[in-house]
Amino acid sequence: MHNEHAAHEHEHHHDHHDHGDAHACSHETSTTVGAFRKTGARGAQAAVSASASGTDDGATSASEFIDFGASEGFFDARGQLEPMVREELHDRAFSELLSLSLDHHASGLIGHALLDTLEDQGLSVGDFDAVGALTTAALPMACAMVHAASMRGEDLDAFMMDFVFPSIKGPSIAGKHVLMLDAWLSEKSYVQTSSLVTLRNGNELGLDLSIIEHEGAHIVGIAALVGGVDMTEPNIEVVSPVDGSSQVLPFIRVFDEQQLRD
Repeated sequence: MHNEHAAHEHEHHHDHHDHGDAHACSHETSTTVGAFRKTGARGAQAAVSASASGTDDGATSASEFIDFGASEGFFDARGQLEPMVREELHDRAFSELLSLSLDHHASGLIGHALLDTLEDQGLSVGDFDAVGALTTAALPMACAMVHAASMRGEDLDAFMMDFVFPSIKGPSIAGKHVLMLDAWLSEKSYVQTSSLVTLRNGNELGLDLSIIEHEGAHIVGIAALVGGVDMTEPNIEVVSPVDGSSQVLPFIRVFDEQQLRD
């Protein structure tokens, strides 16, 4: 009886040791230097692997695979995101776009679409150190930009405006160049809330500008996923509520509201 018990303990210990080795191997593989965990539509990664090994049964096309971390190739994040945004805007005067920015698929596209559009307009991550959410709806988009920048080997912080006390929440921005971000920035006469900044003479952004300057940072521009600002020049004049002085800032939008509604 004693020998049987000892054999059982030895077998249990051996199994535990095997599991530990397997776990260690798995951990070692997942933390390989320079490797990204591939992401994409459910089942797409398996399809790509099957296609590469010649065992693909055609159930899932490899073309559906989206690898946000791959160094080779390029995917059109803006093009893939556009039909989602169009559907969200359909028959709606306004949306916080949270159904997209908190979606497992659209969120990654948003981060890369914003970075791509900024770069197309001559403003790369190297030109700013942090992105600040002007509204609560913009916060998940700012975080998406942080992750997208990280996948490109760039360091980018995020922060948000404190809507109760005039300050910011997040890492210090003292001495940094920052980009301000909103989910939807419009000049239409919506009531200003924590989900939307309306632009009438630039006054609504004046307080945010003064807070950023008080924190010792410099704003390089204003961006939005959807822009409803009707302008011939891509700039926004921000008026200070303190002394009435104004500052012209470049405005960059990924999607034009009117074009999406056409």
